[in-house]
Amino acid sequence: MSGPVETIEVQADEDGLRLDRWFKIHFPYVTYGYLQKLLRSGQVRVDSKRVHANARVDAGAQIRVPKVVRDPPKAAPSVKPPPGLSKADRTLIEDMIIYEDDHLFVLNKPFGLAVQGGTNMKRHIDGILEGMADRFGDRPRLVHRLDKDTTGVLLVAKTRNAAAKLGNIFRTRSAAKTYWALVSGVPKPPQGKIEAALVKASGPDGDRIRKSLPGEQKEAMHATTHYSVIERLGQKAAWVSLKPVTGRQHQLRAHMSIIGHPIAGDDKYEGHINLPAENMENKLHLHSRRLILPHPFEPGKKLDVTAPLPLHMLRTWELLGLDPEKFEARD
Repeated sequence: MSGPVETIEVQADEDGLRLDRWFKIHFPYVTYGYLQKLLRSGQVRVDSKRVHANARVDAGAQIRVPKVVRDPPKAAPSVKPPPGLSKADRTLIEDMIIYEDDHLFVLNKPFGLAVQGGTNMKRHIDGILEGMADRFGDRPRLVHRLDKDTTGVLLVAKTRNAAAKLGNIFRTRSAAKTYWALVSGVPKPPQGKIEAALVKASGPDGDRIRKSLPGEQKEAMHATTHYSVIERLGQKAAWVSLKPVTGRQHQLRAHMSIIGHPIAGDDKYEGHINLPAENMENKLHLHSRRLILPHPFEPGKKLDVTAPLPLHMLRTWELLGLDPEKFEARD
């Protein structure tokens, strides 16, 4: 281990690993932020080329590792997970990452995991991220939200500056979001726009959203959703693409219910009644499929991320004979 620089060959069982994870295996004391600095300065390279931390390494690749990394006391102190943050929670977030660069990362959120805390909500993504500043170099910040039972693309900023820029992109509606859903019945016409102002229901249904009534203009939230039928299953159900223009709470779920086609498995908006097929799981079938937006730090570059379907929706698609890959061009 003498000398200023050493090259380490990527082994066969490491093929396809992300570079930052390769470093965690070989040099666990090197923080993500410190690795980013080494990459930016060119001290760490793959096959003599500059790369990003999220680059995939191939078996046989030569990774340049400077002496400062190989001498842990001088390079970077060992960083322990913050108290109360379990290894399982850290692994959960790591396994959810489907895109990452120096400024942001994208999670494929699973079913049933809350994004933020609330009443009786002790475990949530925002709380886990709070304990992972050592991994990302700063406290990560959520850019938008998904309901607890909605799955798919969730954008997270690595810094306050990135959060501000991304937040502005969402506020100016420069981000294009596409959701996939299975709905009861077949919307007519097959493509359309839903414009229905929404209000929070009162009483025991206080966490439910409904269409506003005359005289409720002050409380009403303008909401617009574009929908398109991808494939129909007779008259019983349809696979639809949903593109929200606004971002109201429960907007897609409420809008589909308002037009008489609730999302399958939605127990707040009658989607749990008359499921399209026997033996399908009674879970919300709403997935944040794709996000496209201008990259906040790389002019001219588009960030375009697609999240694979969750297991319960894949099972339903298989049960109903639907093929997600067949319609990639239409999502």
